[in-house]
Amino acid sequence: MKPIITLAGLVLAAASAWVQAEPIVIKFSHVVAEDTPKGKGALMFKRLAEERLPGQVSVEVYPNSTLFGDADELEALRNDDVQLLAPSLAKFEQYTKQVQVFDLPFLFDDLDAVNRFQKRAKGRQLLRSMEDKNLTGLAYWHNGMKQLSATRALRMPRDASGLSFRIQPSAVLEAQFDAVGATTRKLAFAEVYDALKTGTVQGAENPWSNIYSKKMHTVQPYITETNHGVLDYMVVSNTRFWMGMPHKIRFELEAILDEVSYMVNLEAEQLNQADRERIRQSGTSEVITLTQEEREAWREAMRPVWQQFESVIGADIIKAAETVNRKQRN
Repeated sequence: MKPIITLAGLVLAAASAWVQAEPIVIKFSHVVAEDTPKGKGALMFKRLAEERLPGQVSVEVYPNSTLFGDADELEALRNDDVQLLAPSLAKFEQYTKQVQVFDLPFLFDDLDAVNRFQKRAKGRQLLRSMEDKNLTGLAYWHNGMKQLSATRALRMPRDASGLSFRIQPSAVLEAQFDAVGATTRKLAFAEVYDALKTGTVQGAENPWSNIYSKKMHTVQPYITETNHGVLDYMVVSNTRFWMGMPHKIRFELEAILDEVSYMVNLEAEQLNQADRERIRQSGTSEVITLTQEEREAWREAMRPVWQQFESVIGADIIKAAETVNRKQRN
């Protein structure tokens, strides 16, 4: 008996054929070089996505702000002109105040604590905190823990008084330096080296890899290993685009992102440790290691910032972040 071919069956077959013939195009734009952990992560995502979803997904990677820059990339994402970004967490302040938890000074003891928080419920919740703005977070990528560099040795909080520090646009970071009597200036990352060299600002906060790659250690005689905050990225997509993909494809892409994120974060930490050693060996800067008592003095000086932003970040989120530290404090 011959099979009966219905109109509905023909339409379904045609639709299926179209899906195979027209892969989903994902434009992944970022603002750094391809040889950075973030740049390598974008390329790894492209490779794995196209290998595991052949003919179903095509990923186009645009590094070095070749498609969109810092100023307009998030609006481009919301308009679906690009489908994946990995901006620094500070860029999301206008869409949700909750991610400011990562800027709170001395909240996390170390990178392991950051990892634990990001994997637990509250950390995962933050990825979904902007869906009403058409932004869906998919993963956290590390750049590294931040260190303080300056024109004078910073061992105690009072040592920062009167200095001007470069910051990213962030109300939390302004309050952080205000708490120790310092002033701030918002500057693009590309301007930081010249500002330090000319004395426009006298200090900055950056991971070791940023300090070394931009040669900031050559114009900052002192670097204090504070690990006082984390500079991270969030891999983010357009909500309507991401949720509009077939479930099986989305599920596979999310699994790939988990795999890529592990590689990016591992490489970022290895790079930071290697660059710390390169800076130490260069002899251009004195690397200051704080005693436990000195670090606690910094933490207590800046802790009022936690209370200042508790109402906008959420007391529950701050508490969840504090409890991931291995040594519980009184």
